[in-house]
Amino acid sequence: MPKKKKSTNKSQWESAAWEGRFKEAADPDAAVFTTSFTFDRVLFPYDIQGSIAHTEGLARAGLLSETEKKTLIKGLKEIALEMEQETPADLAKHPLLDEDIHMHIERRLVEKVGDVGGKLHTGRSRNDQVALDLRLFLRAETARTLDLITALQKSIVLRAENEIETFLPGYTHLQRAQPVSLAHHLLAYYEMLERDRGRFQDSLKRLDQLPLGAGALAGNSFGLDRKANATALGFSGVTANSLDTVCDRDAVTEYLSAASMLMMHLSRWSEDWILWASAEFGYLELPDRLSTGSSMMPQKKNPDLLELIRGKTGRVYGSLISILTMMKGLPLSYNRDLQEDKEPLFDTVTTIQGALRIMKRLTDEVHFRKDHMTEAASDGLLLATDLADYLVTKGLPFRQAHKVVGLIVFKSIDDKSPFETWTLTTFQSFCPLFENDLFERLSLKGAIEKKSGIGGTSLKSIKAEIRKINKRLKSSKHVPS
Repeated sequence: MPKKKKSTNKSQWESAAWEGRFKEAADPDAAVFTTSFTFDRVLFPYDIQGSIAHTEGLARAGLLSETEKKTLIKGLKEIALEMEQETPADLAKHPLLDEDIHMHIERRLVEKVGDVGGKLHTGRSRNDQVALDLRLFLRAETARTLDLITALQKSIVLRAENEIETFLPGYTHLQRAQPVSLAHHLLAYYEMLERDRGRFQDSLKRLDQLPLGAGALAGNSFGLDRKANATALGFSGVTANSLDTVCDRDAVTEYLSAASMLMMHLSRWSEDWILWASAEFGYLELPDRLSTGSSMMPQKKNPDLLELIRGKTGRVYGSLISILTMMKGLPLSYNRDLQEDKEPLFDTVTTIQGALRIMKRLTDEVHFRKDHMTEAASDGLLLATDLADYLVTKGLPFRQAHKVVGLIVFKSIDDKSPFETWTLTTFQSFCPLFENDLFERLSLKGAIEKKSGIGGTSLKSIKAEIRKINKRLKSSKHVPS
């Protein structure tokens, strides 16, 4: 059999960083399959930031002269400026020359400064380089996400302050249950977001360890001062185990987990408002500019933004499951599977931040139909629990009071006679414990005001809660929506 000739076709990866080990360039299909440059380009500011810190660390260790250090840093800053100024049209014209953003920056650096650019990778692997870039990215995006959550919380509180005396039915099983203040309902969303904020905030603690210096898996051989690099990049410490460091994606998983919880809360909120915008509820009207119409039915006004938030929740869940599934079988330490962490993460960041911005705009601009809410909240049946509570205050055990009021409700419905219109004598025919003070309780506002404990829907409780929240939010920053 004749000896197979070496391929003379130039591959995109002919000058790959590992070319010395191989006789053949990468197959073009394999090259395209393995590239991540099309999506990990978003990491370039963090890769530049980490590379500058690494350059300074190499100089401290005596591995670069002062002139070489300045040359490398100048080149890196020029590359950052170039990439910041690239337009989508520029990106579309890019030939696919590099496997990922890290090799792209290194190639461009060598083109700019010559062979000294090849010194940048001393004591560093792409494994710890990527781990650093991801932490820097997550630190910035977590802070941005926290600001957006806080901005939405502030919008909720502003609307709640104006709706304390707007009443509507509260629901269980999607059935009218008891009257509540609209402010109380809005502040329920605030509390969901507060827990979300806590989860994102807490994740920053575990992000605060520098991975740079772990090398490919065993550390570096040049005595680089990892603590000095940590200080330069704003980390409080360094990771403790190089094997764990290069394959740790807990921070990505935590962000996706917190994002999934956040989207679950936004989806529940969206479902409420989708229902409220329907003719069957009629509790709110969405602004025209935040609604859509029908291509066929001229009368339609659809809550598409809310529906998309609800729908995109499944997309974020999918990203979390993708990462968990990818990670579950990986042996120590680094494996190429880990390249699959980026697209789910980047997509989730874009999705949840977009959802937070949209929800803030809807909260700012939605019009509540107070007349419809008040009419629904005035249904006397919503006061049934208050009737039972009244009998308890007269000494009747709750279970017996529940039965008595159940009989009252049955007769009221059967006779089509609202019990709030009954005389005292009629009530006493069911239980002699009813007295004239009953009618003070048998009103919408009376029922609301009785829920005066911490966390209740009384006007006093809500005002106290808003004061606490405003005090907490005064120290919080947020980005414009």
